[in-house]
Amino acid sequence: MSATDKAPPNDAAAATMPNNDELKRVFDQFDANKDGYISVTELRDVLIAMGSNYSEEEVKRVMEDIDTDNDGYINFSEFSSFWATTADAGNAASELKEAFDMYDVNKNGLISATELHQVLSRLGMTFSIDDCVGMIKSVDSDADGHVNFEEFRQMMSASSAKTNSGGSKP
Repeated sequence: MSATDKAPPNDAAAATMPNNDELKRVFDQFDANKDGYISVTELRDVLIAMGSNYSEEEVKRVMEDIDTDNDGYINFSEFSSFWATTADAGNAASELKEAFDMYDVNKNGLISATELHQVLSRLGMTFSIDDCVGMIKSVDSDADGHVNFEEFRQMMSASSAKTNSGGSKP
């Protein structure tokens, strides 16, 4: 779906749509030089850090879809609009699976503390392995030491419900 397609809001989409503060944090992770804009280079660098293998053409196409004012950069408004227009139920489920897969480095259907640490480090976030163990433990409902897709989905839904109702994360 391109950034100009408008999808009607629905409950499934709302459950996975990040709030404005979360969206700003994601935007800031992309905006490496902190100038308030995401360049095609910054977009490509984050996608590579997340393990994607987008071709240069695919990165440019993504940029064109999101950059609605065609100035060659993605501002926060465009970034927010992109999230809002792609959050329909089908895309929301697909986006959630893609997010899970990004952390499931060895593709075994489970996210370990080591995998979480590895991905967060690639994204420039500094958490110790013990921090990651704690994060895994906090959502590991079957106590197997890993997060499976269902636990990940429940965590994301609970996180969204807390932030949409004015609550905050610990």
